[in-house]
Amino acid sequence: MKDSHWSVQKEKAAGYWQLAFTLILFKLLPVVFLKIIAFPVGFFYFLFSAKAREYSRTYLQRLTLYAGVKKTSSLRHITAFSIAIVEKLEAWGGKAAFKKIHFNTDVNGNIIDDDIAELAQRLEDGKGAMLISSHLGNMEFIRGLAGLNRTGISREVPVNAIVDFRVTAHFNRMLNRLNPNSHMSLINAGDLGPETIVLLQERLAAGELVVIAGDRTSANQDSRLLPLPFLNAEAPFPYGPYFLAAILGVPVYAVFAMRQKDLSISSHYDMRIHKCPVSFDCPRQQRQSRIEELAVWFISLLEKYCKIYPHQWYNFFDFWHP
Repeated sequence: MKDSHWSVQKEKAAGYWQLAFTLILFKLLPVVFLKIIAFPVGFFYFLFSAKAREYSRTYLQRLTLYAGVKKTSSLRHITAFSIAIVEKLEAWGGKAAFKKIHFNTDVNGNIIDDDIAELAQRLEDGKGAMLISSHLGNMEFIRGLAGLNRTGISREVPVNAIVDFRVTAHFNRMLNRLNPNSHMSLINAGDLGPETIVLLQERLAAGELVVIAGDRTSANQDSRLLPLPFLNAEAPFPYGPYFLAAILGVPVYAVFAMRQKDLSISSHYDMRIHKCPVSFDCPRQQRQSRIEELAVWFISLLEKYCKIYPHQWYNFFDFWHP
């Protein structure tokens, strides 16, 4: 029998009462204790979710064939995700420190050449930007800190996150309960019409950020897809984020936030920011090819960081045949 779309699987796995119970535990217990609990929870999920094991193995096997990554483990993959969920709450609940994020060095202390300084200066100057994120690492950790105005920027930088409300309704309700004072606005991906795009352009002009994931197809079955190679096999990527980047008219950055240690209860994060080299200052007839060029550029970065952090790409569904 054909598997349901990833969004349906996620809704079945993340009912509101399960998330509400998690929120109660978060408010009652120390974060470090929840991270310790995440280990048996991850093991339980590994034992009893055949689908999660199957999809994890599929991804890790493709990564091994593509990049020669060795010593991968589905148990490690699933447990790392369990810890990441706790850290999402930690960030949104105001219990995470900005000092845990490292921008200019890798886990070995080597200097990293990326575009964090340029983005930071742009935000300091009161200018907006668009960020394309992924499900590699824990982008919620970064969005949570940004929503609490913990970005290292001297001014408040409001964040506009584009999400699919049909998929994230329960999670959105939990975030509102956890931190009703967040500076982040959630915008329904299903509402991205001309009026919403004008609104986003106005907010970007006011120095705000627009954030959208570039590695999840829409729950709308009629949405347009970009079939592109990922880990040596064609996979469907969403068209919307890259089309949106083409029409908003601001610099676009790819953003990744990865834990330095998959299974540590006190790990720091490596944040990588890369400015898109694709220009959309072009004739209209060239825009489609530039959109695909942007998507290919982003996917190449996703592949690069999956190779370095193989157990932190949290897409537990058949990504290549959704």
